[in-house]
Amino acid sequence: MTDAAASTVPTTPGAGGTPPEERRVLAVLVLAQVFSGAGLAAGITVGALLAQDMLGTAGLAGLPSALFTIGSAGAAVVVGRLSQRSGRRAGLALGYAVGAAGALGVLLAAVADSIPLLFIALFVYGAGTATNLQARYAGADLAPPHHKARAVSTVLVATTLGAVAGPNLVTATGALAAAWGIPRLAGPFGLAAVAYGAAAVVLVLLLRPDPLLLARELGASERDKQVTDDSADRPVPAAADLPAGVRLGAAVMVVTQAVMVAVMTMTPVHLQHHGHGTAAIGVVIAVHVAAMYLPSPLSGWLVDKHGPRAVSALAALTLVSAGLVAGFAPVGAVWALALGLALLGLGWSLGLVAGTTLLSRDLPLHSRARVQCNVDVLVAIAGAGGGALSGVVVAGASYTTLALGGGALALCLLPLVLRRARGPA
Repeated sequence: MTDAAASTVPTTPGAGGTPPEERRVLAVLVLAQVFSGAGLAAGITVGALLAQDMLGTAGLAGLPSALFTIGSAGAAVVVGRLSQRSGRRAGLALGYAVGAAGALGVLLAAVADSIPLLFIALFVYGAGTATNLQARYAGADLAPPHHKARAVSTVLVATTLGAVAGPNLVTATGALAAAWGIPRLAGPFGLAAVAYGAAAVVLVLLLRPDPLLLARELGASERDKQVTDDSADRPVPAAADLPAGVRLGAAVMVVTQAVMVAVMTMTPVHLQHHGHGTAAIGVVIAVHVAAMYLPSPLSGWLVDKHGPRAVSALAALTLVSAGLVAGFAPVGAVWALALGLALLGLGWSLGLVAGTTLLSRDLPLHSRARVQCNVDVLVAIAGAGGGALSGVVVAGASYTTLALGGGALALCLLPLVLRRARGPA
């Protein structure tokens, strides 16, 4: 049986035409992603503000994003290797549990006013971010090739509920934290600890059958079965040996992540510098996060209908538009900046679904989880670079320069997509 055929689960479909195993896996992943979305939003909303408050300078406000993004890179390796060896349930549950521990560490660092502990805790907290993204691959494990993008989008859209609620709870969690003698800006990390912990419990108890292990059992060829047990110890194929679609998918996700993280990281600082409070910041970030995940079904439908290359080009153009709108938004017009951040989130969604589909469609089962985790490491490193440089760019030039530079970087994807489109499939 071919690898493409291996992606299809030969079980009896339910009423909706989807096998019951796939429906159950997607339902559990959706529930876990609702919780993890709230945990993910905490660092996005107040991480930079907390660092600025503790460090006393805006030039280093991009460090939290860089630290938990670097942490997510390391976590992606661990989650990917554990998933390849023991299944998605073990890898994802461990990742969320470590993310919860990191969020608690941020709380302790804020109470103790300890910069070293803050940096360590933010690094550990990044495991939750990595796991949140790795979950999308689990959604595609049991899906047939022509529905993989929609399966990925189903998992991503579930993040919306928690991710939108999280930023809007900044004021409430801050007040609760202050009542307990904890700095207000650390409050949302308490919510993150609870949310990530709940996601881990859901996966441990309910993610049965394990989607990756079941895909191997029901669809793998004899060759795949023979290499499954020792696949975690086998060398990962060199980049030049990977299918062209996999390399293109990796490039799309790397660029879209770098642009999104860079602009998103400094938006709360930009708003605060122009007199806007945490309520306005929470609204803008909530709109951004909603645009990252809520349009996922549309992204999936577009990829399944028009192909991942066409949607990759659309992602690049959307990010260019985001840079223009955010860069030239009047400082007093919160709505204009919210629109720019919405376009930023939409461009990221289009690029992530298109890139993920290429990786899930073109990789064989015996190396799928490890190659996917290695690509996510590159994505995380790109995000870390964008987050770290964003504060430097804003401090040395302006937020407008940062936004326009992000749009210019996204534009560089178009020649790559067009070149691949003219080459072999």
